[in-house]
Amino acid sequence: MAGEVTVEELARRLQAIEQRLGTAPATTDPAQSGLADLDQRLRVIERRLELQEEEAANRAANTPTVTLSAAKGLSVKSPPPGDVELKFKALVQGDGRFYIDDDERPQNDTFLLRRFEPTLEGTWGPLLAFRLQAQLAGDSATVNDAYLDLRFDPRATVRLGRFKVPVGLERLQSSSANAMVEGGLAGELAPSRDLGVQLQGEFGGGALGYQFGVFNGAPDGRDGSTTNPDNDFELAARVFAEPWKNAGNAWSGLGFGIAGTSGDKQGAGNSFLPRYRTPGQVQFFNYRANVVADGEHTRWTPQAYFYRNTFGLLGEYISSKQEVALPTGQRDALDNRAWTLTGGLVLTGEDASYKGVTRPNQPFTVGGAGWGAWELVARYGELDIDEDAFPLFADPASVASHATSWGLGVNWYLNSNFKLVANYTQTQFDDGAPAGADREDEKAFFTRAQFVF
Repeated sequence: MAGEVTVEELARRLQAIEQRLGTAPATTDPAQSGLADLDQRLRVIERRLELQEEEAANRAANTPTVTLSAAKGLSVKSPPPGDVELKFKALVQGDGRFYIDDDERPQNDTFLLRRFEPTLEGTWGPLLAFRLQAQLAGDSATVNDAYLDLRFDPRATVRLGRFKVPVGLERLQSSSANAMVEGGLAGELAPSRDLGVQLQGEFGGGALGYQFGVFNGAPDGRDGSTTNPDNDFELAARVFAEPWKNAGNAWSGLGFGIAGTSGDKQGAGNSFLPRYRTPGQVQFFNYRANVVADGEHTRWTPQAYFYRNTFGLLGEYISSKQEVALPTGQRDALDNRAWTLTGGLVLTGEDASYKGVTRPNQPFTVGGAGWGAWELVARYGELDIDEDAFPLFADPASVASHATSWGLGVNWYLNSNFKLVANYTQTQFDDGAPAGADREDEKAFFTRAQFVF
């Protein structure tokens, strides 16, 4: 009958399989093969396949998994259960800085490598996680992050080492996700990174998070020293809530919280007292050279953001109060305050977020239809120096008592890894010039090319 297969044909097919597997017997004449012979040879093939499957499974169980992707960089994961993992990432930012009408206080227009940050992070079993990040931009190599996490529970993780102090909302944001090239005025009153130990955790799938830590103590707007210069410590705490984070409604992108620090500082110089800068990175305030930090330093800051579809808004207010003194015995507790509000709109339809635009819907392609993602941003902020600082602790003829800054910018996300930025910022001052005059306005045009993976 049509379609029937003879024993001889089955033997030929079996012989071809045997030759591929290397199990063919010495005599394999299909015409002389019987059903018993075919059955025996089939059993040999089945056993060979079982051995090969076992060998492949053993090999997979003892072979690390190496992955390389544009979004997540290079990753090496141990064999199952895969609880040892190393990830290599990097951030590179090249800037251009150009100042306009800077006749009274000329600034150098320049190109610079703003950040070059290779990062190694990962896990070492279910308990330990770590992060090591170097800063190779500038004249010398430094360490940004170097910490270890003991992950007892999502609600209770202990972090030890050098990392960002949990205070300023904009400073806690990744440098690759900032809306504008440089931070706003409120960030000048918040500490950056410091050495310490911190208890942190989250509840409700991230709807509520907290951090509480003890640190050496960093000045406003700067990193802390590599050691504790005054033998005093600083407490820092933060609570941040996103009540509707997992609800999938119009309020899912709302987050708000409060943070603060408290501690003593005793000493003179940049490790203790702040130097405030504009968004154009020009210093506009510092204390007189003979002023020392001498007592309690407290900060507190309410903060919030809201992201809904293509729209994003971030704001924070911060107060930094420091007891200062002069060698002649005069002393005061000076309370400097600042606030910043930043808004953005993604013109190409992607979702705005605290992490920036993470993936354009249509990445830019040369000669193609994709043009990436485009975002317009605007920012306004003020920084006010305590009026009691003048003229005893600060010189109104050389430093400003108040700064007001606004800026406009455009961010072009060509793809998930490459972004081009252009910003214009203008800052106005009260005081800061001889004879009671105001310091001239700062007008700055900044550009950035950013590569991250």
